[in-house]
Amino acid sequence: MHSELSQRVAIVTGGNHGIGAATARALATRGARVLLSYLRLTSTVDVDAELPSRYRSEVARDASEVVATIRASGGSAEAVEADLRDPATPARLFDAAETLFGPVEILVNNATGGGRDTFGPGTSDRLGRGLQRLSAESATRALEVDGRGSALMIAEFAQRYIARRASWGRIIGLTSGGDMGFPEEVSYGAGKAALVNFAMSAALELGPFGITSNVVYPPVTDTGWVSSEVEHFVRNSREHFHIAQPEEVAEVIAYLASDAAGLITGNVIHLR
Repeated sequence: MHSELSQRVAIVTGGNHGIGAATARALATRGARVLLSYLRLTSTVDVDAELPSRYRSEVARDASEVVATIRASGGSAEAVEADLRDPATPARLFDAAETLFGPVEILVNNATGGGRDTFGPGTSDRLGRGLQRLSAESATRALEVDGRGSALMIAEFAQRYIARRASWGRIIGLTSGGDMGFPEEVSYGAGKAALVNFAMSAALELGPFGITSNVVYPPVTDTGWVSSEVEHFVRNSREHFHIAQPEEVAEVIAYLASDAAGLITGNVIHLR
């Protein structure tokens, strides 16, 4: 166990698997007390049946295993199941964190509601995976979780932080896509674009209060969804260098949450 984040309190959304779980472990290893939020996804509406069984299994489970691992290593963690599409969720999560651990100082907006959809007529993407036409459901889900959900979490964080006259805070989001959108995952890209914009506004508005706000753009990361087709794509891509592990991304997030990163704010940090 390290002590650089000793007694800091963190909320990590989407903490039951992948980058969220790895981030919760990384923060706890550094001494933070972590509240993980998660939402089990089991229906074919929420999870693409074509995704590897490992991924479908991981997103369907709760966060008890992650919490147990953290506690076994001497850390402090609790988990709450919550849907970020519900506007009441942020207050519920912050109330829970404050009751369990104290005021929240680190917010990691990792949860996502994205999926594969398109404006075009295609029924499969470049890797041969199923693709749906954009619908009200596919567009709304990503915008409500990645966009509005992250914004309401930041708003709740800021309101409570300023009210108690705190002087140290960290906001870190996760993104994907880019300035030219995210073809074949158009709603996911739009949701992430909203997340980035909210996070950059937070960096400018909340900086005077001692809060940094950054966004991490991971490379292709094996959270269970990477298939042989994806591996082949990465090997032959000029834009992607390798497939990362969740723990590698989590190390960057943990650094941004540290004192050492106090001068880093208002950035989208691309990892390769």
